[in-house]
Amino acid sequence: MAGLAESGSNPDVDLLYDINGLAKDAPRWFDRTMEFVGEYGLLLAMVLLVVWCWWSVRRRGGPDAAPTVAALVWAPLAAGLAVLVNVPIRGFVERRRPFLDHQGLDVLVPGKTDFSFVSDHATLTMAMGAALFVADRRFGLAGIGLALLEGFCRVYMGVHYPTDVVGGFALGTAVALLLSPVATALLTPVLRAVEGTRWGGWLVRGRRDTGMNPVLPGARGEEHASAQERDLAA
Repeated sequence: MAGLAESGSNPDVDLLYDINGLAKDAPRWFDRTMEFVGEYGLLLAMVLLVVWCWWSVRRRGGPDAAPTVAALVWAPLAAGLAVLVNVPIRGFVERRRPFLDHQGLDVLVPGKTDFSFVSDHATLTMAMGAALFVADRRFGLAGIGLALLEGFCRVYMGVHYPTDVVGGFALGTAVALLLSPVATALLTPVLRAVEGTRWGGWLVRGRRDTGMNPVLPGARGEEHASAQERDLAA
């Protein structure tokens, strides 16, 4: 991996220069926007997307509410676990940031001295996007789209190689999907129990089907009148 960083004649470095080169031709305000979006904005957008999905599930209710909310709870947990898994990976690979080995890059966020492979931002966003896809396909596709945009921003900003981003996508997806069945199996019973408590209903408001037909207003009186008519007929 370090060998790729030292060579300027490979697709990884070529793509780095092509994408980062866009920053040189862009207005300063656009670069500042990309800096904020790539560093903080997309992470915040991903969190808001998970909250939006939770609110939609909560309003819809139904018997599947608890498993879906369990998958949503797993999304930030998967992201945190994936970043923890990345700690030994970074220490093992020890790939330096691209601007330390290549001249002429337009670095939008200077001062980063930690290792480059794999990208924490790409890992975080893709783990949440993949976990969100398990909970809800529509929101999950939007989350994966945000993760792809995050990966592009990290290369645009000059702080990661494209393969750093791809590695982050792979790591985040693997942690989120491989451990999702175990996580939802553990979290769903907890959320079902919380659903029935006084203070936990705001978290999961699943409408339970009692198996009985609903009694409409006035139906009880009509039912009583029908019983009297049957008695008189007898």
